[in-house]
Amino acid sequence: QVQLVESGGGFVRPGGSLGVSCDGSTITTFSDWDMAWYRQAPGKQRDIVAIIHSNGKTFYFDSTEGRFTISRDNDKSTVHLQMNNLKPEDTADYYCWARHRIGGTAYWGQGTQVTVSS
Repeated sequence: QVQLVESGGGFVRPGGSLGVSCDGSTITTFSDWDMAWYRQAPGKQRDIVAIIHSNGKTFYFDSTEGRFTISRDNDKSTVHLQMNNLKPEDTADYYCWARHRIGGTAYWGQGTQVTVSS
């Protein structure tokens, strides 16, 4: 059974930086999986923030490109989202997502909260 466990998050002032990590050690052959981060602000739908494919290619969505960086460590079965120059509108619950590169069931973590406020 795939389980994703997020860590990190918290409170930061506007312009600050924060990182969130996802432990995917329950995934067999982690390197074959696409990994992503989504976020959901209060009262809004869950939207994708960034994805890193099994081949290492990355894509960013919304207004995060240039401020956020997604990376993975296949040896440690982890994926990390580094968030810089954070804005109040980045406040949301951040969720780790995983799916095998050939498709199939997608899995979610339980989410971790990020609050950006002065």
